[in-house]
Amino acid sequence: MTVAPDRWSDLRKRLISAAVMLSVGAVEVFLGGPSFMAMVLAICGVMIWELSVMTGLGNRRKPTLLGLFAAIMLGAALSLPAWAASLALIAPGVLGVLDARRDKAIYLVYSALIMVTGFGLVVLRASEGMTVILWLLLLVVVADVAGYFVGRSVGGPKFWPAISPKKTWSGTVAGWVGAVLVALAFIAAGVATWHLLWLSPLVVFAGQLGDIGESLIKRRAGVKDSSRLIPGHGGVMDRFDALAAAVTLVFLVSLIAPLPIGAV
Repeated sequence: MTVAPDRWSDLRKRLISAAVMLSVGAVEVFLGGPSFMAMVLAICGVMIWELSVMTGLGNRRKPTLLGLFAAIMLGAALSLPAWAASLALIAPGVLGVLDARRDKAIYLVYSALIMVTGFGLVVLRASEGMTVILWLLLLVVVADVAGYFVGRSVGGPKFWPAISPKKTWSGTVAGWVGAVLVALAFIAAGVATWHLLWLSPLVVFAGQLGDIGESLIKRRAGVKDSSRLIPGHGGVMDRFDALAAAVTLVFLVSLIAPLPIGAV
């Protein structure tokens, strides 16, 4: 008789790693300034390294150099005028596609997404305050937790089985419900308007698509995780793929109209 694998076998490692990441992240979000920026630069540099390894053709040294280059370019972009900052943000992608690499278009687009994520996080923390970053982080965490537990408990039809065989519609919808609850909490606290009720699920959906996008990259690369840096979670891209898409959407919205959540 075949024993079914324990669907919760990775839960303990996931919880410990998540607790450490949330603790460090919370401190850095509270501090803001250079400390927060340094953390963001490091995260984005590692994500570019992971992306370069997954799309590369075996050279282990070049991904490390690209990751360092990305962190430097992101730091430079934060102090440059808009036109120059745009060039700095796409520079790691352009440099990467000049090398021998599979899926060059995917690398170019996703590397730009990573860079815009880092840029958006630092700018939003400085211009909009801590509340916006906490809202973003809570949306991603709550959607991930809700999707994990509901998806594995309820199961049901898959969201996009050809790309992400573990993601279910039940878990996806649970993430949207969680987003509404997060929005209601911020509205009840008096730091947001009712417009947050429609924006929050939209941000979570963007994050879910970001997760799907990273799953596509991993599937094409033939790997389960982007790396093994985070026990129970895989790599940094595995943990921040949803946040990348969510931050990018919120940053773009902030360029068009005031966000429905107050600065603190």
